[in-house]
Amino acid sequence: MSHETTPPQAGVIAKDADGSALAGGGVSPLTPSKDVRRRVVTASFIGNFVEWFDYAVYGYLAAVISSVFFPEADRQTALLATFGVFAVSFFVRPLGGFVWGHIGDKLGRRKALSLSIVIMSVSTFCIALIPGYASIGLMAPVLLLIIRIVQGFSAAGEYAGASAFLVEYAPANRRGLYAAVVPASTAAGLLLGSLIAALLSSVLTADQLHEWGWRLPFLLAAPMGLIGRYIRTKLEDTPAFRELAAKEGTEEKAPALAMFKTYRKQLVIACGAVLLNAVGFYVILSYMPTYLSEELGFGPTESFLATTIALASYIGFIFLTGMASDVFGRKRMLITASILFMVLTVPAFMLLETGDFLVIVLVQILLGGMLTLNDGTLPSFLAELFPTKVRYSGFAVSFNLSNALFGGTAPFMATLLIAMTQSKIAPGWYLVAASAVSLAAVLFATETSRKPLKHL
Repeated sequence: MSHETTPPQAGVIAKDADGSALAGGGVSPLTPSKDVRRRVVTASFIGNFVEWFDYAVYGYLAAVISSVFFPEADRQTALLATFGVFAVSFFVRPLGGFVWGHIGDKLGRRKALSLSIVIMSVSTFCIALIPGYASIGLMAPVLLLIIRIVQGFSAAGEYAGASAFLVEYAPANRRGLYAAVVPASTAAGLLLGSLIAALLSSVLTADQLHEWGWRLPFLLAAPMGLIGRYIRTKLEDTPAFRELAAKEGTEEKAPALAMFKTYRKQLVIACGAVLLNAVGFYVILSYMPTYLSEELGFGPTESFLATTIALASYIGFIFLTGMASDVFGRKRMLITASILFMVLTVPAFMLLETGDFLVIVLVQILLGGMLTLNDGTLPSFLAELFPTKVRYSGFAVSFNLSNALFGGTAPFMATLLIAMTQSKIAPGWYLVAASAVSLAAVLFATETSRKPLKHL
């Protein structure tokens, strides 16, 4: 990597109108203007939205996909197999975290993000082209598994990279709000997936949906991915990364190794803090339509509609909690989220069993709102835990390790726990356990908000 100072880009000024300094603490000619920051926020939202729409469609269409790729099994076994494929794709994510973290910390955040979106879009598009089990037999689920692994590898770099990108561009007193764009765009991708799934299930017959309708959302991946990549390639890398790259002797040859040697405590805290996000996100925002239809007997359209309403409210809440974390601090917000989940989750799942559609919608809005207290705070919290030279690696490895072990397995574990206990509130207890672990981890963290980002 060149160590020459990168000239300021067009639109970059020495100091913002509000006098905000560069993340490292002092005013620099690399400090971005408000116009540049707006473009960064827009590009980060769109790019992350595309990645997570691609990744989430599989979860929303799990019941249909199970009949296409595992048709000879009984309903629950086929569903477990489908979620098993979903979970296995997560096991590659820690490896992806190392790879993308290395690329992002060595070559820049922008390069890593531009490459990851291409891999995600191409692999998602390929899912639409796989013949079903009836056509090619065992090769169908094998090909599905391979593509899902590629998807998992790509997704490993997205959330961490987009969060680091935004935090390093944001004013010090608004990093929580800026970073909240990442979970908001993730939820927006889920929302579009839910809307499309609801539309398909309402306008197509069951036969049409199983024969070809389920493939349509996956076909959208290619054009959406091209748009996302184009937008990302038009951005400069972050001021914090460029400033660090211009200093001789600050570059890490192996960022992930340096992270394990020097920042082990931060890594353990980060992995624990992510646990509630990992389990909560995939149970509440991805698995819930399947839970409502398969376990509680709701129709597909009603199930998707309830989740769609909850997702829309989640997006609104996420920005409020990002702002609140800038005012009250990251630690306080994360602790509050854990305590609320420990107290209210099981009663919330009991209310779901009433079968009343309005109650179910309200419960999902409640659960989603509680989750935003964690999700709206976590991106800035994780990015601030690690210095610039290992920020991408530290965030990516901790986030993806917890998601691999507990996030990707959450739909599988929820289905398995219901089968083992014959209790439909079992997923609620799983969320309580995740919340307890996250609470313990966050209690050992120091407050990171409104402080200069560390470079070294």
